[in-house]
Amino acid sequence: MEMVEEEKLNVRPAVVNTDGARVPGFSQPRQRLWRYGPLIIWAALIFIGSGSLLSASNTSMFLERPLHWLLPQAGEATLRVLHIIVRKAGHLTEYAILALLAARAFRTSSRELLRSGWFWASLVLVIVYSLTDEFHQSFVPSRTASIYDSMIDSLGGLTALALLALRKRREV
Repeated sequence: MEMVEEEKLNVRPAVVNTDGARVPGFSQPRQRLWRYGPLIIWAALIFIGSGSLLSASNTSMFLERPLHWLLPQAGEATLRVLHIIVRKAGHLTEYAILALLAARAFRTSSRELLRSGWFWASLVLVIVYSLTDEFHQSFVPSRTASIYDSMIDSLGGLTALALLALRKRREV
């Protein structure tokens, strides 16, 4: 009886987690904060990181020294290549996390369009955000904008979403 009344009034239940279970005790604004807050915070962290703080010149002192300690026989060229690989893996990982947070938010959205199209909405968000991130980097003197970085970012998001979709399909 209670469910029917909620459906008639088009009232959404309390926060619904990714498994579809209700999380009671949240008002509508708190539901949105619970749903979209982590996504917005992660996007802000990516934005901050795309400034000069995490530029290659700044990360080299933190990455190349430990790599040299781990691989004392490695030359300068090898350490530079490993530095690049670690940085690109960071791109892949940070956008995989962004995609998973977007999927979490969209799969539990109060909007049917976002709930049913969570995969594509999350992927579009990741692609658009990666392009705007590279555009932002074009204005930072210590950074360079690269479409290849945007492609790596998008691949990270696509990979995470594909794995999530496969997991959800197996559950069904």
